[in-house]
Amino acid sequence: MSDDLRTDHRIEPLTAQQVHDRAAEGLALLLRDAVDGGASVGFLAPLEHAEAAAWWREAAEQTARGVRSVWAAYGPGDAVAGVITLVRATLPNQPHRGDVSKLLVHRDARGRGLGFRLLAAAEEAAAAEGLSLLVLDTETGSAAEGLYRRAGWTRAGTIPHYALTPTGVPHPTTYYYKLLTAP
Repeated sequence: MSDDLRTDHRIEPLTAQQVHDRAAEGLALLLRDAVDGGASVGFLAPLEHAEAAAWWREAAEQTARGVRSVWAAYGPGDAVAGVITLVRATLPNQPHRGDVSKLLVHRDARGRGLGFRLLAAAEEAAAAEGLSLLVLDTETGSAAEGLYRRAGWTRAGTIPHYALTPTGVPHPTTYYYKLLTAP
């Protein structure tokens, strides 16, 4: 990967068909890289390729229904270097809210601003849709916490033993929120 991701990676929203078409290749490989690297993103290691691809195919169905949006970051040779999803709340009393989910950056591309750019893309799109509140959760003590704080997110609290790490160890999770516009 290049040392300057700000100039050689492009971020694009994906259609449901694009998510489906990339599920078995770039997106599944990225999810497996995250889990193999120790990221607590809902899966245990070792994550089988078929399971990772199946998760992305379900994400494609959610995208087709308008519940989830997906943005991918492409590097040289159109390799998927990062991804982020935004899930809209579907309850009648929450039309203003969305959840940021699956912010993943390939281990070779971390630490150079790509996660920040993906997060900004999701925030901009959410604001353009009229969403005023975003929430997310992340493994307590992870590098992602610093990213969220630098991006203006507010820590809401920590829940002990919330999720298992990829190796099966219970770990706390910290919730963050960001107001995009005044209520």
